Amino acid sequence: MLKKIRIFFWVLVVLIALMQVWNEYQALQWHKPLHVALYPVNADASSEVKTYIAALQEKDFEVLEQYFSREARRYQLPLPRPIVFHLGPSITEIPPAPPALNSNRLEIILWSLKFRWFAWQHKPGVGVPIDIKLYLLYHDAKNHTRLLHSTALQKGQIGRVNLFAARDQHAGNTVVIAHELLHTLSATDKYDLNTNAPLLPQGYAEPYMQPLYPQKIAEIMAGKIPLSPDRARMARNLDETIIGRPTSREIGWAK
Repeated sequence: MLKKIRIFFWVLVVLIALMQVWNEYQALQWHKPLHVALYPVNADASSEVKTYIAALQEKDFEVLEQYFSREARRYQLPLPRPIVFHLGPSITEIPPAPPALNSNRLEIILWSLKFRWFAWQHKPGVGVPIDIKLYLLYHDAKNHTRLLHSTALQKGQIGRVNLFAARDQHAGNTVVIAHELLHTLSATDKYDLNTNAPLLPQGYAEPYMQPLYPQKIAEIMAGKIPLSPDRARMARNLDETIIGRPTSREIGWAK
């Protein structure tokens, strides 16, 4: 009997894994819009952040839908609204933090499993079936000048996004949200992981522009506008970014 239970367990695990792979494959076929749930989290457990989250509305994130619709038109995607965002209720628990950059493979795998288990437990309904879940960890801007890197997983299509709880930071927050969302759709970073500088050519919005500098806009998966060979600035809002062709290929928008 114990042997049969073990076999049943592993068959179930394999079936779940296959179903997840199939769902991820289907998402990149773009036959229908993808629905994204945004779950705010009070990462500081502060009253200021609580007040900020309480004031958030779904219309605050319409700029993200407009951005993906605009970029989809550039690649002639036959979906006028490829990604739809839904603001879900606030989550009281904080998703497990990713391991340090020098962590071994086992630590990374264990964190990935913990995060996916967390997402399975924390997915309150938003009125429609959800394809992607992003947990928006808001921090008090008065107490933080910089935030840790955000993280997202294609396996499970979930993201842990560090943001500032300040209205004047909302435009910058949307750049981070869009970047992490694209990670869940298999897009890769287009910047040097050691220096954070955009990689040439894939991290440049206009890699063949003459003269090359200064660039006018950022590739979303690099996040910065190159101003000279050794200087770049963060994109302030989504209007200062585009989805470059290498990223468009990764997410299934271009061949």
